[in-house]
Amino acid sequence: MSTEQESKVGAPGGWDPDKASSLLRSLPSTDRVLAHPTLAGLLGRLPGYLLTAAVRQELERVREAIKAGLTEAPSLDAIASAAALVAGLIASPSLRPVINATGVVIHTNLGRAPLSRAAVEAIKAVAGYSNLEYNLAAGERGSRYAHAVQALRHVTGCEDALVVNNNAAALVLALSALGEGREVVVSRGQLVEIGGGFRIPDIMRRSGARLVEVGTTNRTYMEDYERAITESTGALMRIHTSNFRLVGFTTSPTIEELASLAHRHNLLFIDDVGSGALLDTTRYGLSPEPTVQESLKAGADLALFSGDKLLGGPQCGIIAGKSEAVARLKKHPLARALRVDKLTLAALEATLLHYLKEEAESEIPVWRMISATPQQLHTRAEAWAKALRQRGIRCEILKGESTVGGGSLPGDTLPTWLLAITPEGEEAGQLAARLREADTPVVARVEGGAALLDPRTVAESEENELLTEVAKACRQ
Repeated sequence: MSTEQESKVGAPGGWDPDKASSLLRSLPSTDRVLAHPTLAGLLGRLPGYLLTAAVRQELERVREAIKAGLTEAPSLDAIASAAALVAGLIASPSLRPVINATGVVIHTNLGRAPLSRAAVEAIKAVAGYSNLEYNLAAGERGSRYAHAVQALRHVTGCEDALVVNNNAAALVLALSALGEGREVVVSRGQLVEIGGGFRIPDIMRRSGARLVEVGTTNRTYMEDYERAITESTGALMRIHTSNFRLVGFTTSPTIEELASLAHRHNLLFIDDVGSGALLDTTRYGLSPEPTVQESLKAGADLALFSGDKLLGGPQCGIIAGKSEAVARLKKHPLARALRVDKLTLAALEATLLHYLKEEAESEIPVWRMISATPQQLHTRAEAWAKALRQRGIRCEILKGESTVGGGSLPGDTLPTWLLAITPEGEEAGQLAARLREADTPVVARVEGGAALLDPRTVAESEENELLTEVAKACRQ
C-alpha cells in the first residue's frame, strides 16, 4: 500500500472509494443547511450572502475530509453549527486585542509598543472630523506636516521634523530627496537587514542613491570615510545596528567626528538612530542606546527613528533635524505617498507630550514595563499564583528574564518573576494553544515543560481577564 493510500485508511480494510462516494452523496445541500434553525435564526443579524458563503465553506471542508479518509459524514446539526461559527468568524474583525504575557516588551508580532491611555484617547478624539489640514485661525487650508512638530522640537532639539509611515520609509525619503544620483558613504559594518528580509543596501539602491561601502565589518576609521569622498558624494551616513551587536575587536568614528567631516566637505550627515530612544537606557540596567537628542546635538543634519519602538508610540518613522534639509523632504513627491494619517499623528503627539511633561516612565507602557522592579513583579506574580491556587490550579513562581525586543537592545535582559504552570497529563504547548484560542487570547512562553506568564508585559488592567482565561484553559 502506498503512503498516500495509508493516509486515507479510514476504517479496517483500508480506503473504500465506494464508501467515500456514498458519504459525499449523503451530504445535505446548501439550501437545506441554510434552512436549519441554527442558521435561519441568524438571518436577522447577518446577511444571507454571508451565511451562504459560510455554509459552502463548511461543506467544502467536509468534502475534503471525506476524500482524505473521514469514515462518517457529520450530521446536519453539526454542519449547521460549524457553518454558524464560520459565519461569525467572517463577520468579526481579524485584528483582535491580545494579552502579551511573553515578557517581550516591544513584541513585533503583537503590534510592538502598546499606546498610553492619553494616546488612545487622542485617537478617539480625532476619529471624526479634525483640523488635520485646516488652519482654524485663518479659516483656510493648512498642512498636516505642522502636527507633532512643536512637540518634537521641544523633546529632541530639532529645528523641524516630518512624520512618515515607518523608519524604512524615512530612510527611503531622505535618500531619495537628498541623495538621488549621488553617492552616500556608509560603513560596511552598518549594512543591516531589518525585519521582513529587507536589507539596507537594497533600500538605498531603490532610492536612487549610490551606495559607497567603506571599512570592514568590524573596523571602520575616519580615513576610510575621507578617502571615499569625491565630487559625486552627497552625504555621509551612520546606521545604528539596533538589531544586533558587534563586540570585540571593533572601531568606528563617533557621531561628532562624522558630522564634522561631512560639514567640512559641505556634505550632509544623516544618522539612522533606529529605535527612537529619548530616555537614557542605562538608568534601567540596559546597554547604552543612542538617543535622538544626542544625535542632533552632535551635528546630524537629519536623525531618522521609529515611533513604535523605544519611543513608545504608534508605528511611524520620524525625520528630525535641520530646517533646510527637512524642507527638501517635504517637497519631494514621495512625501505624499509615505505620509501618515490623523490617527497616527494624534497618538504620536500625545506620546511626545508625556516626555515634555516628564511623565514618560509612568505613562508610556513601554517605559513603565522597562522600569518595573523585580520586587514589583514578584508581588504581582505571587498574587496571580494565590488567585489560581484558590481555583485549584497548581503553579509556582520562578526567577526569569524579560527582553526589550522589537530589534532594540539585542542581548539585553531584565530580571523578572514568572508564573509557571505545568499541566498534568498534557504538554505545556497544548495549554499555551488553548490560551491563544481564548475569548481574549493570551500569548505565553513555553519553556522546560511549563507555560510561563511574565507580569512585566501584562497591564494591571488586564490581570482579571488573564486569570479568568488561564483558569478556563486549565480546567479543560
